[in-house]
This record gives sequence, C-alpha cells and structure tokens, in this order.
Amino acid sequence: MSKFGIKIGAQLKPRRLQLGLALRVTLAALLALAFAQAVHLRLPLWAVLTSIIVTQLSVGRSLKVAIDYLIGTIGGAAYGGAVTIFVPHHSEWELLAVLAVIVAPLALIAAIKPRFNVALVTAIIVLLVPTMTQVNPLDSTIDRVLEVGVGAITGLVVSFFVLPSRALGLATNAAARALELMAVALRELLAGLTGGLDTDALHRLQDGIGESLVKLGEIAVEAESERSAGLSNGPDTAPLLRTLLRLRHDLVMVGRAAGGPLPEPLQARLGGVLEHFSEAATGYLSASAMALRGRGDPPSLQPLQAALAAYDAEVDKVRKDGLTRQLTGDRIEQFFALGFALDQLQQNFQDLEMRVTERAKPGDTVTGTKQAGDEGEG
Repeated sequence: MSKFGIKIGAQLKPRRLQLGLALRVTLAALLALAFAQAVHLRLPLWAVLTSIIVTQLSVGRSLKVAIDYLIGTIGGAAYGGAVTIFVPHHSEWELLAVLAVIVAPLALIAAIKPRFNVALVTAIIVLLVPTMTQVNPLDSTIDRVLEVGVGAITGLVVSFFVLPSRALGLATNAAARALELMAVALRELLAGLTGGLDTDALHRLQDGIGESLVKLGEIAVEAESERSAGLSNGPDTAPLLRTLLRLRHDLVMVGRAAGGPLPEPLQARLGGVLEHFSEAATGYLSASAMALRGRGDPPSLQPLQAALAAYDAEVDKVRKDGLTRQLTGDRIEQFFALGFALDQLQQNFQDLEMRVTERAKPGDTVTGTKQAGDEGEG
C-alpha cells in the first residue's frame, strides 16, 4: 500500500462509525426511492426522507426512531384524514378553520411528547395535498402511510444488515472514554494536594466527563430498545451508568478536598502515600477502560486496597503524633473530607469491578482483546 493510502486510512479509521452511517444512509435513500417507484407511490419523496430519518448511528436508535415515526404518522394521518373528510372546507376561510382544528391539538401533543412531532406534519400534508393535486383526502391519507411505511422499513432493513452498529458497543465505548477522563482528572486532583491546581484544565476535564456520561445515558435508552426487541443479549447499561455517576461524584468530593494544598507538615507525611494511591487509582481506572473495550476481565483491586491501607495507616500515625491539633477548622475539615472521599472511591471501584465483569468474555483478560468494542458490536 502506498504512503498516501496508509495516510488516508489512518485518518479515516477513527471515523469508521460515521463512514458506516453515511454508507447506510446513502443506500437506504437509494433503495427507498427504487422501492417507491416500483410500487408506484404518488410522492416517493416522503419514502426517501423517512428512510434517511430512520437510518441512525445504532440499530437501537433506528428502531426507536422508526417506531416513533410510524406511530406519529399513523396517528396524524388518521386524525388529519378524518377531519379533512368529514369537515367541509370549500373556501379559503373554511380551509383556515380546518387547519386550526388540525394543528391546535396535535401541536399540544407535540409540545408534551416531542417524539410525536411527525403527527402534526403528517396531518397537515393530508389536508393540503388534495388542494394542490387531483387526489381525494382518503387516498392522500393512505398514500402518506404507505410512503412512510416504505421508508421506515427500508431504513430498518439497511440498519440491521449493512455494517450494523449496536448501541451496547457504543455504550461500552462511551463508558470507557468517561473512565479515561476520570483517570486524568483524579491524577490532577490528587497532585493538587501537594502542589498547585490548573483549574481551567480541570474544568475542561470535568466537562468532558459530563458530556461522556450524558452521551452514555442517551445510548443506554437505545441499548434497552435493542434488548427489548431481542436484538442484543448483553447486560443492562443502567447499572454501569449509575456506577460512573457515583464515581464522578467521588471526583467532586476529592476536588473539594483538594481545593488547596495540604499544610506543609501533612504534605511531608502524606505526600508519598497519596502519590502511591494516585498511581493505583488512576491505573485501575485506565485498566478498567481497556477491559471494557476489550471485553476482558477487570484489573485487580489489590494494589488500590494496599495503597489505601498504607494511606490510612499513615493518617493514624499523623493523628497519634498530634499534627492535626495544629490545624485550623478548615484544614481539619479538608483532612477528614479527603479520607472519606478516598474510602468512597474504593467502594465504588468495587461496583465498577462488577460492571466490567458483567461484560467480560469468558477466559479473556484485561490485556487480551483490545478494541473489540470499537465497531459498536453487542
């Protein structure tokens, strides 16, 4: 392979999910148009547009969008068709009145349930298309349902069979990314206890963690749609999301305790054990992220537990030596808040161990497979 080809391949590899989506959307649009023309639909445009809307990044999201779109279309077509057929509207004023009758209740429903926005659009199309073409309201209603049905089925078929991307795999990748960001943030926070903190950098890291967890929450809904439809037999994503939310809360607690460096006497006594704990904790987070992506077994908690035990032992010595008596109220609060936050962190690491174990392939280790989840497989 030429250097140019290698360079292009390296640039495209991180975007393979997006490239796969572009391919599926293109294929769905072409097939929807061909199908619509083959069955002589009056307006193939709606079949093509529906196929594009239904074809999403993951199979779970495609399924959810298709169901919502079909329900909204059928409901909007039924209501709009009934009003159009049974309410006379031969003049412009009557047409305006009928339009208001159609729009008002459906707009309220869409405001309460945005997923059914298409019902309003469908009802308006059913009302207005007969005024622009030589078609009766009943035929307009039937045509709209058939057009959307063709597009939705085409989009789903393409999503299922052409480079399918499972929501469970996407959720695993989002969780792994959040863990990697947490490892970096925790290292910076603990380093701030014996040095300065780059608050801007930490804010960016916290924002990145938040965005990853929001994304994971959205994908978890799609993964549950796949599980409910029997398209995936992986573990529920909700417990993993809850564990990561607790870990993020632990980072907030550590951040409050690390708002300023420890007093010099405590830095001298606790600096070494804190550095040891930081290495163990951040290493555990990074190794857990790799295990999630590779569907391997979780890393051992023993180094982390040993590091925390060493920290607790040194804290006991500090208290026995009376160093805490010299501290102000704020410093004492910082000292004990840090210990509580580290204990909570260890407890939630145990939950993380269970979540990683749920996703491990039998016999795999943390260094076994490396990027199995990158393709979004479930």
